Amino acid sequence: MNQPENITDLSNKTAVVVGGTSGLGRAIAIALARSGATVVPTGRREELTAEICAEIENIGRRTLRQTVDVAKRESIDALRDAVTEKFGGTDILINAAGRTERKPTAEVSEASWAEILDTNLTGILRTCQSFYEPLKRSGKGKIVNIASLASFVAFHEVAAYGASKAGVLALTRSLGAEWAKNGINVNALVPGVFPTELNEKLLNGTARGNEILMRTPMNRFGRSEELTGAAVFLASDAASFITGQTIAVDGGYLASGVNS
Repeated sequence: MNQPENITDLSNKTAVVVGGTSGLGRAIAIALARSGATVVPTGRREELTAEICAEIENIGRRTLRQTVDVAKRESIDALRDAVTEKFGGTDILINAAGRTERKPTAEVSEASWAEILDTNLTGILRTCQSFYEPLKRSGKGKIVNIASLASFVAFHEVAAYGASKAGVLALTRSLGAEWAKNGINVNALVPGVFPTELNEKLLNGTARGNEILMRTPMNRFGRSEELTGAAVFLASDAASFITGQTIAVDGGYLASGVNS
């Protein structure tokens, strides 16, 4: 009996996950490796990069230990060149690096505003520009940007973060349309609220967490594997006719009006 085709198989693909050393980026890196890809997860911290690379090697996939700073174009270019030298090119680029600061907007400094937009939005522009040629050479290049619920709705006292993530959607649409002719698909994921080691203390049993649950029709937070499936899909040939689009994995949060 013939085996069914697995159109989300990523064997023989090389994926770079920027912001892949912690949180949801890390979970996505592991999922891509389990789906067959060679995966280069990277961030600014050398010890975290080494740790996640060891985990990928334990899965039986190849990887590369190299840090990156999305605020520095030369750092991104060095990563691109190292990946090209070792693996021949890049087929998949995941942009998951991000930062935020909670503060009343009237008190946010221009420096803080600029730093958040530089990491969350301009950083994605830098990585997309740097990896454009390898993704084009792939013939089936895939870019997946991580947006946010704050791309669509306001979250209290994180205006800079919201503005940056709204920009991620606009950039995704623009590149999706512009680079389609080059065989590059550009899409975005919008995670709902997923507890990680970085945010779980802000969510579990807090007023903010309880409000989010109230507004989520599924009445729970997400599990990382519920996001990674969508990431693998958008990184695979199964998404070959999807570009410039956004998929929300949010338990119904953005669709919701009144839940009681």
